[in-house]
Amino acid sequence: PMPDLSFRNTLHPEPELTAPVDLCDSAGRLNRAAVGWSRQPLHNCNVSGHWPRKKRWNYWCITSPDCLFSATVSNIDYLGMAFIYFLDFHTLKFAEQTVSIPLGKGFELPPTVTGRIHYQNPKLQIAFMDAGNQIDIEVLSQDLGGKMLTTALNACRPAGHETLNVVIPWDADHFQFTSKQNCLPVSGNLTFDSQEYKFSPDAAFACLDYGRGIWPYASKWNWASFSTCQNGRQIGVNLGAKWTDDTGMTENGILVDGRLTKLSEPVNFIYNTANWMAPWRLETPDSERVRLIFTPFFERVAKTDALILTSEVHQMIGRFDGTLLTADGETVAVSQAVGWAEDHNARW
Repeated sequence: PMPDLSFRNTLHPEPELTAPVDLCDSAGRLNRAAVGWSRQPLHNCNVSGHWPRKKRWNYWCITSPDCLFSATVSNIDYLGMAFIYFLDFHTLKFAEQTVSIPLGKGFELPPTVTGRIHYQNPKLQIAFMDAGNQIDIEVLSQDLGGKMLTTALNACRPAGHETLNVVIPWDADHFQFTSKQNCLPVSGNLTFDSQEYKFSPDAAFACLDYGRGIWPYASKWNWASFSTCQNGRQIGVNLGAKWTDDTGMTENGILVDGRLTKLSEPVNFIYNTANWMAPWRLETPDSERVRLIFTPFFERVAKTDALILTSEVHQMIGRFDGTLLTADGETVAVSQAVGWAEDHNARW
């Protein structure tokens, strides 16, 4: 039977979960009790069956005053993909590398946020070692734009630090658990093309996008995120649109000094597809919770056209300005916070 989704009324808050729960029932369908959001990852993502609709990924993105670096390991059932990219903010030097393997051989991803992921290829090696309070991110690429890249990065989850964990329920056989984790301080270094970049935990932050679920073939989404330290305070947001429409749930949240304000209302992404570099507006239509202007300074375009898999992403990297309103009624100003906003269309 279909799960009870009668709570899909935007006038009422989304259910907050406080105890561990399995994402799926014994038949591999959505567990109704798993639908909701939590301040810590509580879901065991026991997805099974549904080939080829299972989608699993761990995406890490690290920003500092000097650069952005991202590494992902993903398995979409019929394909495993590992990819990395790097942008120097001062020179706008950019490089990207993707390795894909049919049927996802070697792409093992755990059903929980914590755990070890290790992908190895002669050209690209990625290791995410997540012990809960500490995460080691080690990458070795022999061919990032023809250059070598290495990282030795450590991200920290401070005690009590809250994260945004949400189940998006399309129906009993199509659903997604996402854990979006902002403002994780990073230390360590990255070397690319013989240049070393150092990361200091007072100014460099990691963002995790952890996803496990069963997706429909055609999908669209917007996503925006930043993590910053301003006037001694850590501020981050995760905002999304399109893919959560009409589900009764959102992936929208504001993080201030490790405390999450969950937004149960939509966020409008207003931008010009004829000029991606023009400023974007992100705002909650029914409140003053989010009032942001995003000004891109770099456009990353990733296109894939491989028979059953087509994907086009315009990921804009830039700076956010504006205000956020927390659950405590505090208006928090944001100035020149580095992050990204994107438009994604996929048939996968």
